[in-house]
Amino acid sequence: MRVPFAGNQPNKARHNNPTIDLIRTTLLCLTALCAQSFATEVKVQATTPAGTTGQVLHGIRTTAYTHSEADHIKYGSRTASGTALKYGQIRSAAADWSVYPVGTVFQIEGDQALYIVDDYGSALVGTRTIDLYKPSSYSMNLWGVRKVSIRILKWGSFEKSLAILKPRKSKASHVREMVTRLEARPA
Repeated sequence: MRVPFAGNQPNKARHNNPTIDLIRTTLLCLTALCAQSFATEVKVQATTPAGTTGQVLHGIRTTAYTHSEADHIKYGSRTASGTALKYGQIRSAAADWSVYPVGTVFQIEGDQALYIVDDYGSALVGTRTIDLYKPSSYSMNLWGVRKVSIRILKWGSFEKSLAILKPRKSKASHVREMVTRLEARPA
């Protein structure tokens, strides 16, 4: 005797409600997207050895900041390295200087602008996140948080980073943390 396939049987418990089907489909899609984002979470891969010019880093978390944010107002339009914040063909970026030293120049894949690490921020220390300077709150919010691929065009100087940070280490814990990490680097 042949048993009919259960999938072909009418399901009396199933609702023929398009709203429920839409909700079910939406939940499945959201679950799949969440699973995918967790699977690709911060897989920093380099195409060339670390510290090499031309190195491409994938999956770099980027955020944005502007000079009019409450935590940046006291610094005005100046960077931690003492230069004016830049936005044009060359743009300012903030990072943990023990990861991306001051003077590091990079380009985001698909963006013609060049970025130079000339600033730092307390929320960046201990992370690989790069904060990109934007000239307005609108453009800052428009950027939001994005994972990008970057090409390192020139690595900055860990020595210069340390020289700038050392006199400031008594002022803030995040600066002390960068100094400690920089001093622990092999010579």
